[in-house]
Amino acid sequence: MMDAEASDEKAKRLFPAPSPPPTALCPQRLPGCGIESLKALQHVLIHNHTRYHIFFNHMKFNNHIAHRALAIYAMGGSGPVIEAFYQQDKQNFVEHLGDENFYEAYNTFFDKAIEEKGAAATLEEYVFSDKYNFNPGRDAASQPHMLSRFVDGIMHPLIHCGYGVEFGLKGMLSEGLAITALRDAHPLRFLPLSLSVAQVTSDVDETEAKLASLVLDDTSIIPNRAAVGQETHAFSILARVLKDPSLAPNGPRQFILQYPDTLAAHEDKIRAYVDEWTIDLSIPGEIERKMEECVWTASVMYAVGGWSEKKFTADFFLMHLVTSSIFIPSLIASLSPQAQVLLLRVYFASAIASWISRGRPCLNFKRFFESTSLLPNTPNILAVPPVDNAPAQDAQPPNPFLPLIQSSLTHPDDHHTKIQRTFAHFSTIYGARPKGYFAGTELDGADELDGSLFLRAAVLTADHMGWVEKGEEAKEWSFEGFYV
Repeated sequence: MMDAEASDEKAKRLFPAPSPPPTALCPQRLPGCGIESLKALQHVLIHNHTRYHIFFNHMKFNNHIAHRALAIYAMGGSGPVIEAFYQQDKQNFVEHLGDENFYEAYNTFFDKAIEEKGAAATLEEYVFSDKYNFNPGRDAASQPHMLSRFVDGIMHPLIHCGYGVEFGLKGMLSEGLAITALRDAHPLRFLPLSLSVAQVTSDVDETEAKLASLVLDDTSIIPNRAAVGQETHAFSILARVLKDPSLAPNGPRQFILQYPDTLAAHEDKIRAYVDEWTIDLSIPGEIERKMEECVWTASVMYAVGGWSEKKFTADFFLMHLVTSSIFIPSLIASLSPQAQVLLLRVYFASAIASWISRGRPCLNFKRFFESTSLLPNTPNILAVPPVDNAPAQDAQPPNPFLPLIQSSLTHPDDHHTKIQRTFAHFSTIYGARPKGYFAGTELDGADELDGSLFLRAAVLTADHMGWVEKGEEAKEWSFEGFYV
């Protein structure tokens, strides 16, 4: 049994002060967090790690305490706000669930593995290696399938590990790997029978396959065009899925089983479509380009898919595709080229399956961009006097993302904080993409898409969830799906 002093020292090693973001493509921290915020953050992370189970019910719904605390910290939230939400979150928390009694054992195992092998090597071995996915010595029913588990539970293992890698927190990564081990594994044909058959060019030098943002040269860290000449773009896969009558919605699904049921019914089709998505590491900047395709795909599914002439449906499940996409750059930076490709493929496959499971909503790009606003509809706020010579419509607010972020920090639903952080980040990275950037894919109307998507999606989300900071009632995510 570890004594209290040794336990405290271990906790401090697992949850030090957050490190800087791994690369320039990862979310940067907003001003506002200081010593008080750091103290509150570390108290929450350590107390949560040592006291609470990672699931809060027998259906394996995830403990979001650490997610909310880190999102608030990253967006400049104060110590009292972090502590206040922790007190709220833990009031109704269930500890030590009987069906998940191996959580503590897995956590201890991965704590030790990370200390001995390092974070990147542990993540690579236990999620992306052949050994922990398809073991020749095991029968089909007892295969480890860690990569399939990594994206189960609407991406929560990926999300939790992503926080660990982004913030340099070994304890978060250990928890995330433990969650992965406890999630469900899904049909065998969802992934290749051997991870070694992933489409990675064998003769690509590893240094050339690293992210361009990790190389100290004078080239842009972001490719300046969408390469759609000889490749198959993610949007083209969406177009093919939309046109496939066998994947049309067949009535509402039971939401706990919708993902596995979709895989059971359509695993061969999903696998075939995802295999058509090209990733060629011999092309400079390919990993960044394909990573960007995943980001846009998730946001399009949620925002354009959720919009209609009648209302905006902020779908709970498609929302998780967005909040998980923010961690792809941090995870990519820690992985070998082969594992980078596997991560992108399993993420894209899971996103396609989730989209189909929710009813495969149509994508009306033209009407979306004609009808949605670039200004937050902030209630009960005085107009800001216009700057001399500036158009009146540009006077309020000077930065439209600031009220969106500020409102999300105190919203009672932690997912609202996380999705607005995601949209704000990708707006800084991809917000200048012009109309026509995605011309040439097979997806009808995608040439209408531009970098304002992220701001428009953030405004729609804020309006749907309620401006609680301004006195509006908090609302909930939609669970109804798109089956009509």
